[in-house]
Amino acid sequence: MNCTRCEGTGFLNVEQLPEDLKQDGIDCDKVLKWIAENDGHDVQVCDCCGDGHGWYNEPGSHNHNDYGKNGPYAYNGGLPECY
Repeated sequence: MNCTRCEGTGFLNVEQLPEDLKQDGIDCDKVLKWIAENDGHDVQVCDCCGDGHGWYNEPGSHNHNDYGKNGPYAYNGGLPECY
């Protein structure tokens, strides 16, 4: 399932990224590097499909096998916030 919170990008506030990082789709490694090297923005790893530093599965998506009380979404009753 694609994450509706980050619209499948794996990041929140992607509109604040420079245009050259958005032109051909989101390259997660490049965006993570940009986040680390730049201040004054709110771009971050999606807190619905990740922990703010990395993703539980693929960036921008949710794996149904991760649902449940023992998975990464246990804090939210076992489901991603955008479910």
